[in-house]
Amino acid sequence: MKTKLVIFGITGDLGHRKLLPAINRILRTGDFDNLEVIGVSRHEADVRQVLESSLGNVDDIIDKFSMFTMDLSDENEYVRLKDRLALQSDEQVIAYLSVPPLSATQIVNFMGQTGINSSNVKIMYEKPFGMDYASAVDLIDRTARYFSDDQVYRIDHYLAKEMAQNIVAFRGGNALFSHIWNGGAIEKIEVLALEEIGIEGRAHFYEQTGALRDLVQGHLMQLLSLVLMHIPEDFEWSKLPGMRLAALEQVEIANPELAIRGQYDTYREEVNNPLSATETFMSLQLNSRAPEWQGVPLILTTGKGLGQKTTEIRVHLRKEHEAQSNCIKFKIQPDEGVEMELFIKKPGYDREFERRELKFSYPDDIDLPDAYEQVIVDAIKSRKSLFTSSKEVLRSWLILQPIQEEWRISDDNLEIYKSGSQAEDIIGDKLI
Repeated sequence: MKTKLVIFGITGDLGHRKLLPAINRILRTGDFDNLEVIGVSRHEADVRQVLESSLGNVDDIIDKFSMFTMDLSDENEYVRLKDRLALQSDEQVIAYLSVPPLSATQIVNFMGQTGINSSNVKIMYEKPFGMDYASAVDLIDRTARYFSDDQVYRIDHYLAKEMAQNIVAFRGGNALFSHIWNGGAIEKIEVLALEEIGIEGRAHFYEQTGALRDLVQGHLMQLLSLVLMHIPEDFEWSKLPGMRLAALEQVEIANPELAIRGQYDTYREEVNNPLSATETFMSLQLNSRAPEWQGVPLILTTGKGLGQKTTEIRVHLRKEHEAQSNCIKFKIQPDEGVEMELFIKKPGYDREFERRELKFSYPDDIDLPDAYEQVIVDAIKSRKSLFTSSKEVLRSWLILQPIQEEWRISDDNLEIYKSGSQAEDIIGDKLI
């Protein structure tokens, strides 16, 4: 089937850094000769200049690309777009909305109103999916006027990372993991996304968003669901969204008293707002009602301007005594793999123990697909297992709603931390 990939916002930062390189690699596999890419821009843009600014020489693939200039706020322009697409019954259109949430809603409305919403049209949404529970409900309802949930692909690119997918494989395919995956053997679970960089000039975006909306509601809650969900013997990837949702439905509504928010010390200067209470760091403890997870603290932590860059899941096993190792790490980025702490005898004549790490990582000669490659290919092939369902979105917002409401009322608990701080030092003994 021929696919017409329409990218709204192709000249933006995401298009330049992520989408065009991903499409370039997809085309060079030779498996997607029926892919046509149409870049939509508000202003006239030369297709070669757009491509070469991101990819360099594109002589061999430029025939796969074209540009379409339109005013996204004018409904009549979508009639022109419909004519340009000239969609046939044996073709599909994928509309990738690489635009702000308000623009995305407007685009979806106009596409629906002008009839670009037949069953062979798909919509790809970038996060955030709303700014809170109420706005997420509104966004989902607006989309549902013209598109069924089967046509909507909500991107959480953390789910598409190779190691995130491997959490399912490691848990379900290895007896070592499946036998111990419960509160009887696991003491605590941590999901972390820590960055050394600050907001890097994205002041307007971050002032509207903050750490909770930027990473916790989507990425970290989704990774947590992969850790908590039940994996049956007859596992099928197509059932993954329902399994994640079942896990999230067992997670209790958050207690604001078990949430920490912080802001690195130079943030207010960067955003030119001396009264800003936007959090650049947050950590919270959640709990699950599921029988196998009761009593196991679930800690989600993210932050910018920290002393470490990593995205990983730490599973802490229960110790019989303090001299034992007890941590399994699923490393999502930058170095994808699994690490287990082990005590072994230290080489030599003396009988001493030392801590070592048993590691799995992919060989250097294996080229792992980028997450944006994966989501585009999966959308082409109508595979939805790595996309977030509307019910997952709403459940995540509902879990976090009390924290949002508490922080909206007061910023008394905002902690200013020095850039380069360790997340552990900010948290201290405030959480388990």
